[in-house]
Amino acid sequence: MKNLVLLFLIISVAGCAQEKRPILGETEFQKELNAEYKDATTSPLKDEDRTIFQGLDFFKFDSTYVVTASFKRTPNEKVFKMKTTTDRKPEYVKYGELNFNLKGKDYTLNIYQNLGLIEKDGYEDYLFLPFLDETNGLESYGGGRYIDAKIPKGDTMIIDFNKAYNPYCAYNDKYSCPIVPRKNYLKTGIEAGVKAFEKH
Repeated sequence: MKNLVLLFLIISVAGCAQEKRPILGETEFQKELNAEYKDATTSPLKDEDRTIFQGLDFFKFDSTYVVTASFKRTPNEKVFKMKTTTDRKPEYVKYGELNFNLKGKDYTLNIYQNLGLIEKDGYEDYLFLPFLDETNGLESYGGGRYIDAKIPKGDTMIIDFNKAYNPYCAYNDKYSCPIVPRKNYLKTGIEAGVKAFEKH
């Protein structure tokens, strides 16, 4: 009888362990993003997508897409209202230009500062790097992707395209997302970061 009870307990524990699936991800960034999207309090996913969510689809981590860019501040830029997917137009300013070499070719991206966001605690040095590339509408989200950055102390910045993520609008149309400026179009395929999401 004791053996039967013990067997029942082992089966029960194994069953519970199977239900609580581990957070998927090849890198720390991928695991953190998957955990955020799995959690009902932080997920942008619609309820029907979140209940069956197992993990986002990522390009395989590739160190080729971790580049050191020269960072040039542009202090005299005018404040502008960035277009979004809704009528909301948050105020941004172009904070600087990033010049870098990727696979033997030179590229430039503008990096921005959200003037409303920098007033919040913890975001004082936050910068916004949106970009478009040749994978959009194919392997990646059609509206482009974003990378979070911080104001560098010197005149260089590491851009890790493996940390590129989709706007919340890629998952749920209730959100208002900045539209990537055309000037930040890269004429190459950035096969790194989050891929397109299949809604159910």
